[in-house]
Formats: sequence, C-alpha cells, structure tokens
Amino acid sequence: MHPRFAPVRDCFHDLFTSGRETGAGLTIWYDGQPVVDLVGGFRTGAGPDGEQWRPDTLANVYSVGKPVAALCLLVLVDRGSVDLDSPVVRYWPEFRTPATVRQVLSHTAGLPAFPVPRPATAIADWALLAGDLAAADPEWLPGSVAGEHAWTYGHLVGELVRRVDGRSVGRFLAEEIAGPWRLDLGFGLAEAAQRRCAEMRYGDAGWPSRKLGEPGSLRARAMGNPAGGLDLAVLNSPLWRGAEMPAVNLHATAAGLARLYAGLLAGGVLDGVRLVSPELVTEATRVQYDGPDLLLDRIARWTLGMQWEPDGSWGMGGLGGSSAWADPERGYTLAYATAQLAEHDRVDELAEALHSCL
Repeated sequence: MHPRFAPVRDCFHDLFTSGRETGAGLTIWYDGQPVVDLVGGFRTGAGPDGEQWRPDTLANVYSVGKPVAALCLLVLVDRGSVDLDSPVVRYWPEFRTPATVRQVLSHTAGLPAFPVPRPATAIADWALLAGDLAAADPEWLPGSVAGEHAWTYGHLVGELVRRVDGRSVGRFLAEEIAGPWRLDLGFGLAEAAQRRCAEMRYGDAGWPSRKLGEPGSLRARAMGNPAGGLDLAVLNSPLWRGAEMPAVNLHATAAGLARLYAGLLAGGVLDGVRLVSPELVTEATRVQYDGPDLLLDRIARWTLGMQWEPDGSWGMGGLGGSSAWADPERGYTLAYATAQLAEHDRVDELAEALHSCL
C-alpha cells in the first residue's frame, strides 16, 4: 500500500481494535489504480475458533447489489435491446403497473413491497415473486414519487433481463459482467462460492427490529416480506446464498465492487474490456429523481440504480454498513464489505480518512 494512504489503514485497524468491526474488507482505487486493499477480522466465529477473513471472502452486501442488478439491464439498454422509456409491459406482458423501464430503475415505479405475504422459502421461488409483482397494483402513480424498492427492485429489474435475454440476472451478471471484468461477486452462489461466505452477525441484538421500523409501515411491509431477510438463520443459510434476491443478496468482495466502480468511472471500460458506452454511463449516473423517498423518509436523488450525493459521488450503501461508490471529483472508487450488521459510521470514517489523504 502506498504510504500516502496510511491514515486509511490506521482507521481500518482502529475499527477492529475498538470492537466496532469483526470482519470486513476495504478496497480503494485512485486515479485508475488500486491503492488500498485491506482485510481484517473473521469470516466465521472469532478468536481461536474463527476462520480469518481472506481476500476472497464474500459478504452479503444487501442494497450494494442494486446498482449491480441495474447494470445487467443497462447493458441490454446499451445494446439496443431495451428502451428506457418503453413501458415494462412491452417486455413483460403480464405486468399490470403502467411504469416505464426508467421508472423501475429509478425507484419510482410504485411497487416498493411484495403484495402477497410470503414465507422465507419463497426467496428461492423466482417465478412466484415475479408473478406477485406482475399482478400487483402500484402504490402510487408511477413516476410521481420515489420509494426505495427495497426487496422488489431485483425482481423487477431481473425479470426484465430474463424476458429480454432469456438468462436469469445471476447468470447474466456472471457471463456478461463479472466474467469479462474479473469481478468476484454474484447472485445465486454455487456451492464452492458459498463456502467462501462470511457469517453475517448483528452488531447488537436490536439491529433487526430497528431496521424493520414500525409494524405496518411501508418500510416494514417492504423489508419484512418475504420473511427472513433480516434473520441470521436465513442470511447464513444455503437457501439465501443460493437464491437470486438481487435487491439484497449480492455476495461480493470489496475488491470486486471497487473494480466494478473503477470500470464505470473510466466510462465503461476496465483493463481494455469495454462493457458499456461512455454515453450509457453518463445517463445511468445522472439524477433521474430528486425529492422525497417514501421508504427512506428523506430526500433522495436516484440515478438509474444508484443514489447520487451532493459532492457528485454515485453508488449505494447497504443495510448493515457495506457500501460502494465512485467519486468523480476526487478520482476514486471505494468499496467496504462487512459481516458486522451495524450502521454506516465505519465507512463514513474511512472515507474521511481517505479525503484527508487526497
């Protein structure tokens, strides 16, 4: 690691010595090159019984996966197979909501929650959950307001990919994006990759109920169905790791995520491999919606799959503290993948340390 970035390394180590972190990876690219690549803590357990976190340890990064799912659909947009302003029903005939592809990508389609209560086993039943969304009535006029499509986003985007291309979003990601760009991340992991997964753990026992919010609220309806998405017994199971729940179950290394954003920051090309056009990247990272988000309960600026911040950066944080983004002004990408389900103060401090070095 370049000595210039020593404050970042020190900050990362401090998270472990203070007990605020138990297992994580951090990767930063600056000026088109990887400059920080750190791992620490445990993949499973802790102390003498635990397995050390390795560079190839995969963490469930929750919503950090939403831009990755979106990119699968955007590759098809760039190839001319999908039109952003066409209604979804053009590609998915059973779909009742009068939303466009653009509205789906920017969280304004009006389908922030699965409409039929389903048990945790439904996580593995793609056709059931996609069918629930196709038959649902929107909760608002599409395009009128945003509400993060917390659990539904991946099925909306992924079913569009499947209808147009024929492959599941997980297979499309593996073959068209992760393979060409050499990214260690995926939806619907095979057994060998599942053996590299970190065991997710709560930072404190109250985390799941805090994140779910008030019973009956939009947030609780959106994040509590199908059941189990905040339950460690489900999150650490082959059911969850092997299923495709693309809104929330991307499993990734920090290095894989930082590489992905480095390619986007470079205009869609990485190591000489062009994935999408610079024009597509410009459109995908432009603010499409700026206003209240009914699920987040705050003002949000949505691009086609990411959140845009006032400093010009774009990316996505995930429930539990993982995060990945690009900062075009400062010229870096950063990815943090953690198994310790807590808040985003850890990655905020790492970013502050990085900014102090730049």
